[in-house]
Amino acid sequence: MIRFTNVSKFYPPSTHALLHVNLHIKPGEFISIVGQSGSGKTTLAKLLFAEEKPTKGKIVVGDWDISNISCHDIPCFRRQIGVVFQDFKLLTRKTVFENVSFALEVAGEDRKRIKEIVPQVLKIVGLSDKHHRYPRQLSGGEQQRVSIARSLVHRPKILVADEPTGNLDTIHAHEIIELLKKINEYGTTVVLVTHDRDIVNSLKKRVVTLADGKVVSDIERGKYLLS
Repeated sequence: MIRFTNVSKFYPPSTHALLHVNLHIKPGEFISIVGQSGSGKTTLAKLLFAEEKPTKGKIVVGDWDISNISCHDIPCFRRQIGVVFQDFKLLTRKTVFENVSFALEVAGEDRKRIKEIVPQVLKIVGLSDKHHRYPRQLSGGEQQRVSIARSLVHRPKILVADEPTGNLDTIHAHEIIELLKKINEYGTTVVLVTHDRDIVNSLKKRVVTLADGKVVSDIERGKYLLS
């Protein structure tokens, strides 16, 4: 499903974010990418959804070699990948329904399909009864659920969650992780980028640890080992 082969990413003049990374993620896996600030984990996530391109090496996602993907092909490729960020990125003047439907509108989906899909994904994230509310009327955890719903509208094969619990308290953070586990059980590959030790340790799933841009540990049912 996902394969990084000898991938390096450099920024001028002489900074390396990733160095000779080799990583294989199987379809349907739930994997945590962990590491301290500056370890390269966010860069790895950006490479995965083609926000950045590798300086060296090869990245294959499904049938796509995205190592040198063209700007023309990126929108089509990204429909296979849902992305969730720490800061929600919701449109404050749009309702929950409108925030989620907007992702379909910009892709050219017709209104009939939008009216079918949006209620389905809102049900998955447990927000069917709040479709008419605005972001300011929601808790942080609910806002993140809207963000997750939006990421699911194209039925992605992969969900990349980059610090999705970073702005949440412990209770809401664990609710979001339970939701990601539920999505994973549907067959979606989940790549969780996080620094939250408690969450990683509670998952008891595969953990890849980065340090100074390198993979230093890859454990099938691991824990966050760095201090």
